[in-house]
Amino acid sequence: MPTLTVDGRTVTVREGAFVLEAVRAAGVNIPTLCHHEAVEPYGGCRLCVVDVTRKDWDGWNKLVVACLFPVEEGLIVLTDTPRVISVRKVVLDLLLARSPHTPLIRELAASYGITKTSYVENPEPTDCILCGLCTRVCDTLGPSAIASVNRGSGREIAPPFHKAPPDCIGCLSCAYVCPTRCIPFASSDSRRTIWDKEFEMVRCPDCGRSHITVAQANYFSSKNGLPVSYYERCDACKRAALADQSAQLAVR
Repeated sequence: MPTLTVDGRTVTVREGAFVLEAVRAAGVNIPTLCHHEAVEPYGGCRLCVVDVTRKDWDGWNKLVVACLFPVEEGLIVLTDTPRVISVRKVVLDLLLARSPHTPLIRELAASYGITKTSYVENPEPTDCILCGLCTRVCDTLGPSAIASVNRGSGREIAPPFHKAPPDCIGCLSCAYVCPTRCIPFASSDSRRTIWDKEFEMVRCPDCGRSHITVAQANYFSSKNGLPVSYYERCDACKRAALADQSAQLAVR
């Protein structure tokens, strides 16, 4: 396993890890917006930039994206050099122009001393920062119901033709991973709505709680071969039933 240093702290990480994992293992906090453990690294937001060097580089270093740069033995990582801070400020300045009223962006920008963007504010402010987490988690799960569309200033996340996406299963994964919580949804004991599409809910026969959509149960059943009935009981009740079975076996 490779051993490297992060801001002077020695850390050993697994083979194949990226620098971001080493940074976190060293207890150093650097900002990220497009990173999530549930999906592959993307490197879109550029906030996790760091400087890396080695002793045999004779003082030369380079700026890399921590979530995509693989660790190696003897690597020296610097997370708060003047160049790193300058890049993060530029990124946050641009994000603040796009989303001037978004609490998360305002908080991050303020932590780097930026309270007002130096660019022209977006005339139509949005909480969507185009991090791509929602589309990537949807692709990872399989439905691929939403995507990034258009280019330039008109780029946005949307379902096909801005209509209720036929492939959406109402799992809410996109809404849950969104760092700015900008994807609206509504959920009740009987119905759930997201992306202008309405779903019927499955109620657990044991506790009565609505925990999954019918479309979601059908989708995962078709993917993994389990019967749809497997998804009728919620996870909490499944664990409780398993605990009861284990207790009964222990008594025997």
